[in-house]
Amino acid sequence: MTRRKAARIPQPMRRLLSLVFCLAAATLTAAPPEQRRILFLGDSITYAGTYIQIIEAALIAQHPDKEYELLNLGLASETVSGLSEEGHAGGKFPRPNLHERLDRVLAAVKPQLVIACYGMNCGIYHPLSEERARAYQQGMEKLRGKAAAIGASVLHLTPPVFDPAPIAARLLPAGLDAYPQPYSGYNDVLSAYAQWLLDQRAQGWQVLDVHNAMKTALAAARGADPAFTFAKDGVHPDAAGHLVMARPLLEHWGLKTTADGLPDHAFGADIFNLIKQKQALLRDAWLTETRHLRPGVKAGLPLSEAQ
Repeated sequence: MTRRKAARIPQPMRRLLSLVFCLAAATLTAAPPEQRRILFLGDSITYAGTYIQIIEAALIAQHPDKEYELLNLGLASETVSGLSEEGHAGGKFPRPNLHERLDRVLAAVKPQLVIACYGMNCGIYHPLSEERARAYQQGMEKLRGKAAAIGASVLHLTPPVFDPAPIAARLLPAGLDAYPQPYSGYNDVLSAYAQWLLDQRAQGWQVLDVHNAMKTALAAARGADPAFTFAKDGVHPDAAGHLVMARPLLEHWGLKTTADGLPDHAFGADIFNLIKQKQALLRDAWLTETRHLRPGVKAGLPLSEAQ
């Protein structure tokens, strides 16, 4: 990634978003993580992993004396809720359920910290319902219980935004019996899931708010350019969107980047590119090692070779 390609946010928006992020950071006590072995779990957005690459590159550049290992085991289509819409993937397979593989992943990786980013798929693109919301909540609680059983902490990231604007023509209204295409107000569902997670802070949960950071950034950018979007398909953020996703954790850990998301370091682009290559190699190897069941995922090298 070059400095020009790291994040395509218009220059005026970069200044505005920098102010937003600085104000948010002022409310946090920033410190690098005590845990050195950190596992990221999530869906295809986490599998793509740009936000994790930004974070690890900044962490290594700023703390070269500490040996951190950030492992991305995100899996496309996955939910923590265990739900799947009828006809998912053209009827080829149901959505993967994190809990089918979680025990194997935790036993193999042995993380000290689990960072979980779920929600986008968990409401299966339907309107908000108590049943689906409870499945999401129970899935998160089960994840926490499994992590605690091996002595790992959990840090939750609220779900990214669903942007209806670029795909408005294919969305469906409320009140239907079936949703073969996404519900037009699905971001309200994600906002409800995000708020539930934020409410769990009162119970001692560690939760960082990606969802509202993205909503704020999207509104700011769209004020200057009404056609602006982070996700042309409404779901999967581009590099600029991943940078916004990374910001809450960067700020939480006191990490600095350039406006393009590169480490604030003389060799920032080189560091980022090496991390990008390493993470992709290890992601594929670990997913294969831990025997996920999703069809169509590229097989990785044997773990011994990838490491």
